[in-house]
Amino acid sequence: MKKLSLHSALTAFFIGTAGIVGLTAGSLVRAQSVRPPLPIAAGQGFSQEGLKRIDNFFAEQIASNQMPGAVLAVAKNGKLSIYKPYGYMDKAAQKPMPTDAIFNLASMTKVMATVGALTFYEEGNLPLNAPISDWLPQFKSMKVGHVDAEGKLTTTPATNPITIQDLMRHTNGLTYGGRGSTPIHKFYPAGSAPAAINYSAADFIDKLAAAPLLYEPGTSWDYGFGLDVLGIIQEKIAGKPLGAVLQERVWSKVGMPSTTFQLADKDRNRLAQPLPIDPLNGKSQQVEILSKQVKFDCGGSCAYSTAGDYVRFGQMLLNGGSLDGKRVLGPQTVAFMTSNHLDKGIKNNVSGTEPARLGYGFGLGVAVRTERGLSANNGNVGDYSWNGAYGTIFFVDPKEQMVVVMMGVAPGEIRKIHREKLNALIYGALEK
Repeated sequence: MKKLSLHSALTAFFIGTAGIVGLTAGSLVRAQSVRPPLPIAAGQGFSQEGLKRIDNFFAEQIASNQMPGAVLAVAKNGKLSIYKPYGYMDKAAQKPMPTDAIFNLASMTKVMATVGALTFYEEGNLPLNAPISDWLPQFKSMKVGHVDAEGKLTTTPATNPITIQDLMRHTNGLTYGGRGSTPIHKFYPAGSAPAAINYSAADFIDKLAAAPLLYEPGTSWDYGFGLDVLGIIQEKIAGKPLGAVLQERVWSKVGMPSTTFQLADKDRNRLAQPLPIDPLNGKSQQVEILSKQVKFDCGGSCAYSTAGDYVRFGQMLLNGGSLDGKRVLGPQTVAFMTSNHLDKGIKNNVSGTEPARLGYGFGLGVAVRTERGLSANNGNVGDYSWNGAYGTIFFVDPKEQMVVVMMGVAPGEIRKIHREKLNALIYGALEK
């Protein structure tokens, strides 16, 4: 048998059996030539049996048309234990998945927008208790909506102003229209990406400011447009688009060359696509933002990235705000960001729609586990995470010194099944 070189052996490990099926010579060369985003320690911390189960999971999901493909990046103790592409970047076109495939991050954008805002916070330019009307006066006199049993809507003046902290921890009342069917929800765009596709930043802010709030600011943890508004505030402070702000303050320091809001034409051949049919309901599906231009850099959903870029971002957070000698945030700011910011008087409305969020509070831009055993997902107290609606997954477990990034394009409810199964596979594969 021909003896493998170290490079070939590592390539075989990182590409893996499930990912190499269907690879063309050209895409294999590119997969080999992509520089690993972190130092390599193949399989570190994981059992060989557990790694095989992870490979088998992706192989089975792809073969049964539950997902087109994915890229998995797992760092343990600062080094890459797993870095593999699986299946197809575009199954309809039979294009195999390379490690440098680009994905729309959906709500994983929110974590980066929060980090960007915290750089202004560290400079004293963005106090968390400041009302957002200091930058956006349209929000100075907000009203809270109330819907009676007959569906009639009335409003009352909000008692509390919306603060910067409310934007970061989703306690602001600016709901996603797609998360409900009440008369209040009908005032709002369905979500961040649809809003950025259909409205300019100025029109978007005016629309939100004219809508009744779903609840009194600071009283309920619920999902919505907080990070989009926070991104626009960063633009006002810096006098430049959010993409330029994050490039200067985050992406260039971390080393994230493929992360952007405005995807260049030359990179579109690396853009991963969903299956044409939703595997759960059999209906046709598409991700609108993959083919349409946004009118502003929405901090809630609109960024693109790779698994390699994002695992570096997660490692920067796990390191306490720095990577490779370049600092983005101070360690105490990261500790503050990844602590629970919801007191017992704030109602948890998210766990009712996502059982995996039981036992979690929320920090700044990330959910933070406060108790082990309530969530459907495994993990340790203090782990933090946020995922994307189109199938991307991100979590950090400081106790395990682990960063997990799974990039995929599986919109719809099946993404929640993938989250739970991948979580079980990762924790089940740990050796300690």
